[in-house]
Amino acid sequence: MFNIGDKVVYPMHGAGVIEGIEEREISGAKISYYIIKLPLGDMRAMVPLDQAENIGLRQVAAGEELRKVLEEMKSSTVIVTDNWNHRYRNNMEKIRSGSIHDIVEVVHTLTVRNRQKGLSTGEKKMFENARKLLISELVLSQNIEENQALEILESYLC
Repeated sequence: MFNIGDKVVYPMHGAGVIEGIEEREISGAKISYYIIKLPLGDMRAMVPLDQAENIGLRQVAAGEELRKVLEEMKSSTVIVTDNWNHRYRNNMEKIRSGSIHDIVEVVHTLTVRNRQKGLSTGEKKMFENARKLLISELVLSQNIEENQALEILESYLC
């Protein structure tokens, strides 16, 4: 269970801070929700407490853990398949997982693919979404601004 003020990652949406826990009545049943403020895009999300684990809600990676994952990405080699459909499905699965390792891998793989042969329209959108997810986690993990997080990410992708 998370508490108000905890920094969490909501898969497919990004990192945010739990700013409240509210109870709402829906179809006659009272359901408690985490209210998560997502700083990028200035959005709020509601996640049912009893579904948080199934959804994949997790703590933001600690600063050192995140830097270690980024370092591993920098030194890893990428084999990119030419089969667009397989590549897209595989990357989408990784993004949905919410795992910091998987998201970093998708960003790295798509960066390499873009440099080698370019990205399709669908992959460009996926790349931007994965980058935003990673940047949002960097912002909260390192307590920095979005532009600083982008600079850090770019330094690892070079």
